[in-house]
Amino acid sequence: MRTLCRDLHYSIPFTVRINRGKLSLEGIAEKSMEFDAKKVVIIERWKRGLGKILFFNVEPHGLGGTPPIIYIYSVEFRRDFGEQMPKGWRIKSVAIAVSSKQNFEAEKLEKALSNFFTLPILSLEETVKRKYDAAMQILTDSLKRITITFKRIPEMVEVGPQISVWRLIWKLEK
Repeated sequence: MRTLCRDLHYSIPFTVRINRGKLSLEGIAEKSMEFDAKKVVIIERWKRGLGKILFFNVEPHGLGGTPPIIYIYSVEFRRDFGEQMPKGWRIKSVAIAVSSKQNFEAEKLEKALSNFFTLPILSLEETVKRKYDAAMQILTDSLKRITITFKRIPEMVEVGPQISVWRLIWKLEK
């Protein structure tokens, strides 16, 4: 879990990583206010493994959940991409690169991540032209499984993390 948190911290600009430990959601809300953070991402265990990614807005009375909840099937970390990924390299600018073959869920996820992280959605060519460091891509395979991955620009090599999504929950229960 800590490796995934670190990898996402290196891959998404302007993020702060904090080890939660035994902090409650109220404790996380207080800590995020100390950093003047407006949004919080929590990676939790689920059924003894890497489990789910939760998104929250920081509100005056605590944390307010925002969809989707991403249940993780598997993860390939940045270290798994070997020499393609310079050790300690931090992405300074990232855009979401639109993929041509998408299903409705993947498009909805692109928009949700764009809104949450305030990232532009551009074509891959536009991402290269505007000189972003990396492109986040949300890909769908022939079985309609969704994968979130990061590619270094302009080389267009995958650098991780690569998150295979098991399922997405769009309606949050109170």
